[in-house]
Amino acid sequence: MDSHKPVWASRWYGTSFRVRYQETDQMGVVYHANYLTWFESGRTEMFRRLGFAYRSLEGLGLLLPVTAADLQFKSPARYDDLIAVYARLTTFSALRVVYEYEIRRVSEADAEAGDGVPGITRARMADSQPLPGELLVSGSTNHVWLNKEWKPVRMDRAQPELFRAITGALKEEEGGAV
Repeated sequence: MDSHKPVWASRWYGTSFRVRYQETDQMGVVYHANYLTWFESGRTEMFRRLGFAYRSLEGLGLLLPVTAADLQFKSPARYDDLIAVYARLTTFSALRVVYEYEIRRVSEADAEAGDGVPGITRARMADSQPLPGELLVSGSTNHVWLNKEWKPVRMDRAQPELFRAITGALKEEEGGAV
């Protein structure tokens, strides 16, 4: 894999939870800044399902801070809604990473369906069917690889084994090709 070449869009990974009271504002809707926290939950769980943990990256001296975030609000989430946060990679290179997200209100049945991903069955992934539930927020975040001194670093040079392991995991997943 060319370490400068971004990847396609990976398959979606998801996690679900209920909106907590403290996440809402006086209008009874989720306060807008909470969606960024939910994006982080989505990307952390996606990375974990690929077999890696952000904590292990940091232990190896790699940091992946957000350099840009974009959110489009469609409809508000409210207290006690069942929410699914879906995340996927649209770019993974030795220099940077870009994630895409969808936050959706889902039913109990959607949250219980799928292979550990709310409402995403292997058939749905293979057929590129729409994600379940009502789209509330979509967006993306851009990240760059840094070392502990906050200097840009090429992941393929700083941690070549880890870089190969992650690109290998992405190649093996269903629904995309690197």
